[in-house]
Amino acid sequence: MSEKTEPVKFDVVVVGGGIVGTSTAWQLKQRFPNKSILLIEKESSLAMHQTGHNSGVVHAGVYYPPGSLKAEFCKRGAKATLEFCKRHDIAYENCGKLLVATNRLELKRMNSLFERCLTNQIDVQLLTSSELQHLEPNVQGLGAMLVKSTSIVDYGKITQKMATEFERIGGQIRLETELVGIEELPERVILSGRSSQGNVTITSHQVVTCSGLMADRVVRMQGIKRRFQIIPYRGEYYRLPKEHNDVVTHLIYPIPDPELPFLGIHLTRMIGGFVTVGPNAVQGWKREGYGRVNFSLRDTFEMLGFVGFWIATFTHLKVALGELKGSIFKAGYLKQVNKYCRAIKRKDLQPHPAGIRAQAVLKDGNLVHDFLFEETPRSLHLCNAPSPAATSAIPIGEYICNKVEIKCQLDK
Repeated sequence: MSEKTEPVKFDVVVVGGGIVGTSTAWQLKQRFPNKSILLIEKESSLAMHQTGHNSGVVHAGVYYPPGSLKAEFCKRGAKATLEFCKRHDIAYENCGKLLVATNRLELKRMNSLFERCLTNQIDVQLLTSSELQHLEPNVQGLGAMLVKSTSIVDYGKITQKMATEFERIGGQIRLETELVGIEELPERVILSGRSSQGNVTITSHQVVTCSGLMADRVVRMQGIKRRFQIIPYRGEYYRLPKEHNDVVTHLIYPIPDPELPFLGIHLTRMIGGFVTVGPNAVQGWKREGYGRVNFSLRDTFEMLGFVGFWIATFTHLKVALGELKGSIFKAGYLKQVNKYCRAIKRKDLQPHPAGIRAQAVLKDGNLVHDFLFEETPRSLHLCNAPSPAATSAIPIGEYICNKVEIKCQLDK
């Protein structure tokens, strides 16, 4: 393998080619047209991980506490995402979402969500059981909440279009370039990379990382003391057969447990015209394991050696065991769906690619529910980008641009 050690100098390097990293690089180049901006991604194409393995939902912001970054980013992001799609002729569908309560506890939680929506100025409507049945004949519940502003889209296509626009205005993208080292000096940052052509050294005035499943390792790579670790949770989906393409006309969600960052198994109309079921949330043993059976010795040992993992696991043990049961046995998975949609049978659950959620967990076992950043004078790391990160990619990028602009001003 050849050795390439001559430095390549850029004003800003963005690490990570998911939708958040690509949005950030694109917006940085718009804001600083005369600066050299580089986006690097270790895979052979963009949007290979969380961006390309999600439900494709443009969220309205139902679940997020007023005043949180998630609430702010989601509401602004939904509007910006649809405007981007209209401008670039990317298909989307405003199908709306129904959150269905199937017991008294869920009704209580639904009413709390309704009040939160009003606080966040989201247009929602409460439905009785009969109104729900009229709207969705195949869905049953004690009541429901209708969120009209929820849409579906292909986030991979959005990412690719952002990348095209980024390169059109002078940005550079390097695929198959894996970050293996970061050294921050008073006047620059030196990035060590590994590519198909050999080793490469890149120097930059500022570095932004949006590394998703590898966020904690990138922070540690720079020598920053971590207050968290990424724990992978595997989201398993099924796809319904063609005869069920019209089983629902809205997205159908259960009422989530407010203590958990997962939204429960839902029915999602995909932009391709079919319907998926999922995801659940089972413990992952490989950060980038999308197959049926996945295990990484490094990922597992690192996870088992983190005290926060054990505290979080035992705190939510009952829920974790229930999710595991549904993963192993289709009957358990189906039971969660049949709570609100009895029209789906076991034979209808056909294979569909899984996803991996990068969940930041603190040493005390608390799951990080909002966006989490770490920064130094010349670096900014997005360490936790929970759902609705894809919906919020444009305002997240704007937020990062504002921070980079401040750093550049201080650098003068």
